[in-house]
Amino acid sequence: MARNPERRTALVDAAIDVLAHEGARGLTFRAVDTRAGVPLGTSSNYFTNRDDLFMQAGARISHRMTPDAARVEQAMLPAPSRELVTSLMRWLVRRMADDRVGYLAMLELRLEATRRPALRTRLTETVRADFDQNGALYREARLPGDADTFLALHLAMTGLLLEHLTLPDMLSDTALDRLVDIVVTSIVPPQPSS
Repeated sequence: MARNPERRTALVDAAIDVLAHEGARGLTFRAVDTRAGVPLGTSSNYFTNRDDLFMQAGARISHRMTPDAARVEQAMLPAPSRELVTSLMRWLVRRMADDRVGYLAMLELRLEATRRPALRTRLTETVRADFDQNGALYREARLPGDADTFLALHLAMTGLLLEHLTLPDMLSDTALDRLVDIVVTSIVPPQPSS
């Protein structure tokens, strides 16, 4: 196996691009090599098979979607409130929209995982770990609501992102920030007045 980490990352990013634009069926070593602009056969020196390529793409997408810890710390500075949750959810949506290709590729991986048990296991572990970590952050920050509030917020934001990134014209008459406001206001209780 080849050991050039920069080239491996470039190949995985090319695989993510292929997933987003051509779907899981289009993810071949040839397609990755073409998208990365490298000689044919290069990616087969870095990945043992398509399953390995799927797994590496999933790990890379997760890495790309994880915000910098210092930015998270900065975002969490305001006092816990529904307004802070709204701000955090707007930031989440912007980050996902900014990496639309990565988010669409993750959706492709999720669909492919219904047919590949090993991929399903790996994606479930990754997504569950992110969910648990975010839930812990929500609780530790004493944001309004409880575990059910966080679960409902997670599910609603996932749906909002799915609509926005796959069928943007479906809700085009409502600004994205307004959609986030609707979700948060509907799910997250206001802070009780002192």
